[in-house]
Amino acid sequence: MPDQAHFYVLGAFLLGVTLTVAWENRHWRHETLNGTPNKAWGKSRKRRAHIRQKESQGLLDKAIESVESLEEEKDDIREGIEGCIGNTPLIKIKSLSDATGCEILAKAEFLNGAGNSPKDRVALSIIQMAEERGLLIPHSGDTIYEGTVGSTGISLAAICQARGYKAHICMPNDMAVEKSDLLLKLGAEVERVRPAPIVDQDQFVNLASRRAIEHTTNANKPGRGLFADQFETEANWRAHYSGTGPEIYGQTGGHLDAFVSGAGTGGTLSGVALYLKPKLPNLKVVLADPPGSGLYNRVKFGVMFNNKEKEGTRRRHQVDTIIEGIGINRVTHNFDVGRELIDDAIRVTDDQAIGMAKWLVENDGIFVGSSSAVNCVAATKLAKQLGPGHRIVTLLCDSGARHLSKFWASTEPVGGAEGDISLDAILESRS
Repeated sequence: MPDQAHFYVLGAFLLGVTLTVAWENRHWRHETLNGTPNKAWGKSRKRRAHIRQKESQGLLDKAIESVESLEEEKDDIREGIEGCIGNTPLIKIKSLSDATGCEILAKAEFLNGAGNSPKDRVALSIIQMAEERGLLIPHSGDTIYEGTVGSTGISLAAICQARGYKAHICMPNDMAVEKSDLLLKLGAEVERVRPAPIVDQDQFVNLASRRAIEHTTNANKPGRGLFADQFETEANWRAHYSGTGPEIYGQTGGHLDAFVSGAGTGGTLSGVALYLKPKLPNLKVVLADPPGSGLYNRVKFGVMFNNKEKEGTRRRHQVDTIIEGIGINRVTHNFDVGRELIDDAIRVTDDQAIGMAKWLVENDGIFVGSSSAVNCVAATKLAKQLGPGHRIVTLLCDSGARHLSKFWASTEPVGGAEGDISLDAILESRS
């Protein structure tokens, strides 16, 4: 509330109290001057007037305390861009909820204030842990190296700038170009390399690790190199265990039936599951998985047995897909730490994700990227399985603006186009 408004409220209240007391006194004087009330009646009248005055004074004291409290709490100032990370809203996706009879809720992680994705939480956690261990010194030339398909790199680049570090990002060269463009605008060094499986030493994650070692051992380069290692670091799942999970629990009042999310590093799924499952033993934790990822088979059957999805059998991506940010063909530490808590997995095709992304814009005005669309398809499929009356929570990871040249380039025109398909038809798409 603005300062002037505080004074207006207090002034109005004081005026009301003053007029009330004045009227009571005037009424009392009028009656005693124009009549001869008996002694008992007079005492009763005085007693009532005294009680009213005490009540008025009590209300006045409470009003002053309330305004003083507002004055003390009026400042809501965040500490730097890092202060804008976390506490994202939980929103109801109306069209999907109406269509399924379930309450489908989405954590709006694209509203995190640094890199605009859930990776803000992870990037900040990685940096804070390194600072606590004395591995990073601001403005010393220390550089954070990471292999990423985009979002973690963008979050690291923004937070590095805010805290006095440099960022060096290695990423596959078939990712949407706007991601690398944004990284460059954030001051990061960017290496786009050919897609390769993890067994290749030049795969983007392996390259980032090597670049960090090269930096540290180079006497001519200022500072040290730190490999962020988002796939394996404890800082990843812990960021969601201490942040995303408690927020979802608090925002739902502890009333939810399922949590649905895709997995890249696996940190979000594991961290949220590790927090929520002990509190809600009947909660269903469900993986949303895109084409080419082996995690679906891992959850459903215990092994990644599909030869087409076996890491190292090809020198490029195992299966072509336009979905970025989730899906992987190895079990990371961050996925493994919560794997036993994952109850089921739902496969989502490219066409289903594209259809859902378009549906969300046309029906809800929500413009998101590929991983968010996968999450919403899986959440809707799960709602159909569970039946009406359930509450399902998923994530909206990042804006569609980060996916224009690849994922969104494949969509039909949005908004009233002829031939729009139904939600059921979207869910049944097979290719």
